[in-house]
Amino acid sequence: MRQEELAAEIRRIGFSCTRCGECCRETDTDSNLVMLYPPESAELCTATGREGEVFSEPYPEAVVMPGGGSIRFERCIRRRKGECIFLEGNRCQVYASRPWICRTYPFMLSGEDLMVFPCRGIGGTLSEGAAWEIAGRLLARNLAEKEEEERVRTLLSSNRIPAGAEVLIDGTGMRIL
Repeated sequence: MRQEELAAEIRRIGFSCTRCGECCRETDTDSNLVMLYPPESAELCTATGREGEVFSEPYPEAVVMPGGGSIRFERCIRRRKGECIFLEGNRCQVYASRPWICRTYPFMLSGEDLMVFPCRGIGGTLSEGAAWEIAGRLLARNLAEKEEEERVRTLLSSNRIPAGAEVLIDGTGMRIL
């Protein structure tokens, strides 16, 4: 989908953040699970002055390997009592460095299809420029995800998973958990 078409569809749907913080709280199982790709984690490390392991953890879903062990792909932001670790009240403490998924919520691309998640802000007034910006971020995120998938695929094909081990794989490498 071209950015012009995507922006027009986003503007037609409309969105205006109400700053309710619901997207940062678990309202349904894993509804606020935010996957972090290595560049996003690095940006959060810089913004917070903390190591990634402090604010992130391996993505909870794992692929169980024949003969034991498992693989987890990527990391996600830690949650505390069902809330994003960076949420204070209804405010994001890392707003300027928040991950792409947070910057484009409630919109997401699945292939060429625009998905819209439930949100109080849907239907709100959205300027042409803001719709253009969201569309650009969605397309950039989609490309970055494809590039990360390729790095992970390359790592998987060039590394042997130790029998019985639990490993984490992201675009930066493979680590035993």
